Amino acid sequence: MGSTGFPPPFLTSTTSSFAEFAAQAAPHVLPARRLEGIVSADAAVTAGLAPHGTTIVALTYSGGVLMAGDRRATVGHTIASRTIEKVFPADSQSVIGIAGTAGLALELVRLFQLELEHYEKIEGTPLSLEGKANRLAAMLRSNLGLAIQGLAVVPLFAGIGDARPRIFSFDVTGGRYEEVEHHSVGSGSGFARGALKKLWRPDLGRTDAIRVAVEALYDAADDDSATGGPDLGRQIFPVVYTVEAAGQSRADDDLVRRTALDVVAARAEGGRA
Repeated sequence: MGSTGFPPPFLTSTTSSFAEFAAQAAPHVLPARRLEGIVSADAAVTAGLAPHGTTIVALTYSGGVLMAGDRRATVGHTIASRTIEKVFPADSQSVIGIAGTAGLALELVRLFQLELEHYEKIEGTPLSLEGKANRLAAMLRSNLGLAIQGLAVVPLFAGIGDARPRIFSFDVTGGRYEEVEHHSVGSGSGFARGALKKLWRPDLGRTDAIRVAVEALYDAADDDSATGGPDLGRQIFPVVYTVEAAGQSRADDDLVRRTALDVVAARAEGGRA
């Protein structure tokens, strides 16, 4: 402890990364470090007891990019939550969605939000969108030990970068990939991607993009038991965020509800439109 009352890392650290600073000053606060030694040798059992979240979709549209997620989390074949939210603002210009081990994923989101805020305060300017994606990839690499034991987190990241909408996907090793037009992650992603391929077009407006996202999640829920479809009885519908030049915003819940009801009604009549 220094003469100022602060531990040495507070006085000597030169990094603009909050995650790196925390690893020096208080490594026990980081999710991966906190769980070291808790996950037993029987990792498959431990992973099987943790709630998992799916499915996330993202797509570009005229003037922006959209990300949406269903509301279900599961433990094995049991529904652990019907109301979990999986899409969040990362900062004022970007959004992040999460699939995989729910508890770790939510902590990763909070740490990532803090990482971006910390960088901007230290450097006086925000990271570029590509820089944000690189920071997220580095955070995933630090979680690799837990991912190998079955406690994986797979995020989807999107925002406006270089004056255009961009989408980034990741793997559990921290690999980072830029996607074109649209993408999906989670257990229902294969079915969602099939819908996105058929429904996406470059001239989509914001309202039409919301409709396409809801359709894709509906298709995922239709074939994947871990993905929750619109719950009309409980009035539970997807969470949708958009990012445009002016910044990110959450789509009005009533608009998403009405869109989901239209999709359900159209499917009941035997059509998609």
